[in-house]
Amino acid sequence: MINWTADQQALRDGLTPWFDKLSAGHVARDADAAFSREGWADLASTGILGLPFDERWGGLGQSLLTTMYVLEGLGEGCRDGGLNFSVCTHLVSTGVPLQRFGSAELKERFLPGVCSGSLIGCHAISEPGSGSDALAMRTRAVRDGDSFVLNGSKAFVSNGPVADLFTVYARTSDRPGPLSMTAFLVERDTPGLQVGAPIAKMGLRTSPLCELFFDDCRVPASQVVGRPGGGFLVLDHVMRWEILCSFVINAGEMRDRVNRCVEYAKNRTQFGQPIGSYQAVSHKIVDMEIGVESARQWLYGTAEKMAAGENVSRDIAMAKLVTSEANLASALSAVQIFGGNGYMAEYGMEKELRNSVAGTIYSGTSEIQRNRLAALLGL
Repeated sequence: MINWTADQQALRDGLTPWFDKLSAGHVARDADAAFSREGWADLASTGILGLPFDERWGGLGQSLLTTMYVLEGLGEGCRDGGLNFSVCTHLVSTGVPLQRFGSAELKERFLPGVCSGSLIGCHAISEPGSGSDALAMRTRAVRDGDSFVLNGSKAFVSNGPVADLFTVYARTSDRPGPLSMTAFLVERDTPGLQVGAPIAKMGLRTSPLCELFFDDCRVPASQVVGRPGGGFLVLDHVMRWEILCSFVINAGEMRDRVNRCVEYAKNRTQFGQPIGSYQAVSHKIVDMEIGVESARQWLYGTAEKMAAGENVSRDIAMAKLVTSEANLASALSAVQIFGGNGYMAEYGMEKELRNSVAGTIYSGTSEIQRNRLAALLGL
């Protein structure tokens, strides 16, 4: 594995003083589906929201690997899984495409706010009739002079209820294939954009989600991210970052979960001995440990290859599959190890199980990842 430098370790350790405050009340916030504005502000003060962005915009200018290492630490230390997810959504959905594809004007206008956290970002891809099949989207953007006029709707927009900036993908051509899609940066107060009410969901409840509706929503052509017809290239770049960054947070959460299960198994006694002395319990914890280390190997190995410019299509799919499914198995084992306590809300274990289900769905379902891998095998 990677030998992290003292500077990288210091960046990660800089989050530690905030963890108790960020985690306080996480069970109650989950029950209320409450996004923590205070937690967001606290995290913004650490500089984590500017990790991968250039210093000229107020960022920290860190590499993908360093960004992942710090985000893994966030997952390990902060028990508010929804807040962790919102941080990642903000970073990869708005900041990453802006820095890679945005014009100088767009970067100047928006990246400082993305880095400081004064602006909250999200992306709008999925629609009621198209999820994993992004090219089947029906939201249209028609050129009209110096603007594009958007009509349609988006579903499952994480951060949507609290976002200031939306990276919206829409069809700008009837031709088949990826060149029909364009990415736009849309501000919340743009006429014709309606932000729906928060939608109740199974897990990640403190990361609010909604629908978006576009009714003759006029967006300046200068707010195209990249170029017209280049939206699929933007999306592909974003999805690679999203998988690596969001699932390395899960790896951190898995590490913390293993640690809590080990401690509980040492101290919880049944029939006169610690439950960790029973093979049925100890083997579950061993499998949890194997899961987290396998996930870390895949995630960081893929990131190293991606940073070196290698083709990581296969690796991204495998990293996502291994981590999401290991996280789900880990969370279920933790509930079982904690027994009745694990089933009770106050311990936060059942919340982590609900949260972990999402990882097998978002960023391309487990079934879609297996389809991609099968295709790469020539099947």
